[in-house]
Amino acid sequence: MLAHLPDALSLTFSWNVLIALLAGSIVGVVVGVLPGLGSALGMVMVLPITFALEPAAAIAVLVSVYACSIYGGSVSAILINVPGTPQSAATIMDGYPMAQQGKAALALGWATMGSFVGGMTSLVLLVLVAPELARLSLNFGPIEIFALILFAMTTIAWVSRGSMVKGVLASLIGVFLGFFGPDEMTGQLRFDFDIFALSGGFALVPVLIGVFAISEILMQAACMKDASVPMVTAGGFKLAPWREWRARWATILRSSGIGCFIGILPGTGATAASFIAYADAKRRSPRSANFGRGEPEGVLASETANNAVSGGAMIPMLALGIPGDGVVAIMMGALTIHGIVPGVFLFHDQPTLVTSIFVLFFLANIMILVVGAAGAGLYAKLLRAPISLLMPAVALLSFVGAYAARANPFDFTVAIVMGVVGFLLRLNGFPLAPIVIGFILGAPLERALRQGLILTDQDFLAFANRPIAAFLFALTALVLIQPYIKAAFRRQKGGTK
Repeated sequence: MLAHLPDALSLTFSWNVLIALLAGSIVGVVVGVLPGLGSALGMVMVLPITFALEPAAAIAVLVSVYACSIYGGSVSAILINVPGTPQSAATIMDGYPMAQQGKAALALGWATMGSFVGGMTSLVLLVLVAPELARLSLNFGPIEIFALILFAMTTIAWVSRGSMVKGVLASLIGVFLGFFGPDEMTGQLRFDFDIFALSGGFALVPVLIGVFAISEILMQAACMKDASVPMVTAGGFKLAPWREWRARWATILRSSGIGCFIGILPGTGATAASFIAYADAKRRSPRSANFGRGEPEGVLASETANNAVSGGAMIPMLALGIPGDGVVAIMMGALTIHGIVPGVFLFHDQPTLVTSIFVLFFLANIMILVVGAAGAGLYAKLLRAPISLLMPAVALLSFVGAYAARANPFDFTVAIVMGVVGFLLRLNGFPLAPIVIGFILGAPLERALRQGLILTDQDFLAFANRPIAAFLFALTALVLIQPYIKAAFRRQKGGTK
């Protein structure tokens, strides 16, 4: 990577890329601060804007929105006791009590620095691990790729909120949506039902907008989430003395490690990382009795961990083409639209571009400090905006984005239908991220399966003769039967009492 750093720096440090980075950082913090929007919705909203940008500037927008939106959720968690994003839910437990004690500026300082350190730690891991993983993946053929994608989709469905069955069904819905349109190997039309609009299949952008944005608008309307504007604690920004940071260095290191590790695991996500890191800090800290009463270490653990997830989650996406969660899946889809295909050959074919992604991720984490400190006094005012004004603006941007992808009026219908489907699935406890991940990975899964069957003369059982594929199939089977094994142990344990 070092050999390509000069070219990557010249690509990155141009005015249009830096302006895109700044704009994406501001948008990311804003969508993170405002409850009900969040990282996924922010990514979907800026996705159509990136179509008019060159690849480096588009990547700058996406990476900065991703990194800064995770941080932005901590602001509303501290100031109004409502997490702007699910990733900051654990921050409430000590962030809001600090604000009630008149220490909101100090709490925001802890959250900002924790987010910065966590993001930088994950960047180091991304730079060290992703290239090595990419080199390993060069040994993968179609059979190994099929086994890897199958394992990733199963794992993502398994760790999704709710039952594993619902997660698997959501993934299958996404895979099925990818079957519409021409077969890429034969050119045969599939599931067009003699409707011309369906002959081209579904575009990624209207599906993303429908599943995430339109369904969120419908959920907000159905739940009537605008009865009153919450009381907002005064904002500000203040850093704690160095001696207090030095007393908590072990928590910073452990939380960063937890976030990075969980980020690499497909489907686990930053919300789980923040709660695990918070629980770990509470268990180990000499100040554990203060947790829940305004202990800065609780804010630090949560925010360090959830931002450390960001770089970790990008490792399998860039190196293997496996998005670890819904937000990274959106980023992967956006990169694909710009002709950048994450996966096996990205590091080999476009090393300068990959290095520029690392540089942009570094700058995005710097922007957490800049935008976090500079805008701290404005966030309290921003949080007074009612949902009744925000959601119509989100709806307008969503419909414009759905049309802008292909300038096809049919995509309006796709976005609305997918929004209704997403809304109904959410009401019944189905996770949405597996739908998008299944839609994105369905085509490479089918392609790898069919190429593998050609190699084995249509003998699917011969897939197990490949050691790597056999290992991944075994892991997939273990993931599927693990809940039933647990249930059997619980029944046996209950019967012996």
